[in-house]
Amino acid sequence: MKNNILCALMGGICAASGALAQDLKFPPGVDDRFDWASYDALKQIDLRGQRLTLLGPWLGPDKALVESVLAYFEAATGAEVVYSGSDSFEQQIVIDAEGGSPPDIAIFPQPGLAADLAKKGRLVPLPEGTRDWIKAHYAAGESWAAYGNYEGPEGARHQYAFPFKADVKSLVWYVPENFEDAGYDVPQTMEELKALTEQIVADGGTPWCIGLGSGGATGWPATDWVEDFMLRLNPPGDYDAWVANRLRFDDPKVIAAIEDFGWFARDDAFVAGGAGAVATTDFRDSPKGLFSAPPQCYLHRQASFIPSFFPEGVVVGQDADFFYFPAYADKDLGQPVLGAGTMFAKLTRNPAADAFLKFLESPIAHEVWMAQTGFVTPFKSVNTDLYGDETLHKMGDILLNATTFRFDGSDLMPGAIGAGAFWTGMVDYVGGKPAEAVAHQIQTTWDTLK
Repeated sequence: MKNNILCALMGGICAASGALAQDLKFPPGVDDRFDWASYDALKQIDLRGQRLTLLGPWLGPDKALVESVLAYFEAATGAEVVYSGSDSFEQQIVIDAEGGSPPDIAIFPQPGLAADLAKKGRLVPLPEGTRDWIKAHYAAGESWAAYGNYEGPEGARHQYAFPFKADVKSLVWYVPENFEDAGYDVPQTMEELKALTEQIVADGGTPWCIGLGSGGATGWPATDWVEDFMLRLNPPGDYDAWVANRLRFDDPKVIAAIEDFGWFARDDAFVAGGAGAVATTDFRDSPKGLFSAPPQCYLHRQASFIPSFFPEGVVVGQDADFFYFPAYADKDLGQPVLGAGTMFAKLTRNPAADAFLKFLESPIAHEVWMAQTGFVTPFKSVNTDLYGDETLHKMGDILLNATTFRFDGSDLMPGAIGAGAFWTGMVDYVGGKPAEAVAHQIQTTWDTLK
């Protein structure tokens, strides 16, 4: 933070009084949309003279954003907070934890790594009641709490991680002007989405742009499709069992999810360039067909990050928009959402770390980032009017309306599967290999890991 830099320039002769009010992005009490009462409550915690260290994956603009949030904890409590970002976080946190010099708090982009460290005794359980708080205050809170609940070295489960900052994957992108010109409505159910797909073909158009290309990671976009269909065809317990290999990859339920993806991706009439182009089209190039004249496609399913690869000048909310990848009306499985998120976990018993966890339970910790960019939250108590733009607001609403949230399944599977056999299997599938054979091939690989 700015005040810490000033302290350094002054030879370190500074009171540990936290961030100055003028350093805060939004001055306390000025904008009444923020929950300033939750900020004022933090002032009862006196951490003057104490230091809290955090290590996470955020660099560049994201580092500046998280530091703008941490400044409020500093200002309210008097603690000195030092955040370090690393583009090799996954390797660095293991080195630091096992080398005896861990940060007080680590920010994990994948729960699997946090679970591994908890099992090895490198993480410290969160304060009593944290799990119940998450379940009560987050939409689909049971789902979110589960992603931070791991086995410790003694075999008992504890809440080791607190979810903060979510990503939404269950999205379909489109160009509103193209829909308006063609007279299409945004589908509200999977049945309507399939009917729209067929209608576009009947009208002489091509419904979808799909690309699985990603260099050495080619195939991963298809895993998101399959995961979304697992949640739309089956109860969430089946999804959990599949991710943990208690439900085999070659189970008929999984094969059905693969084939539902294939309904969209393996029909030459449904995909720009034909089914043969799906595996060879780079995922970063695939949405560009939405913006050609005439459009090469009308629909593109991809996560919230994809606008980064839209043509220059495209304004989300005007030139492009999105809708929720809908559930089947006849399955009665609610509104499942596939996504990802970051998890805050303790690696030391620094009392300031427990106080920081309480800070994450305050609306202000979420609202400061919400009011800027790149942040959505399932926290039900925040003021959603604070979202920095309408796109984030809509994504936040999708999270808040979710009846089930599940983390990207391939990220939870062993690397040999989720970042290996699953990817290559999907390439084989769009290339014409039967779903049963692909599923059996992936399961055979999983069996060899035992």
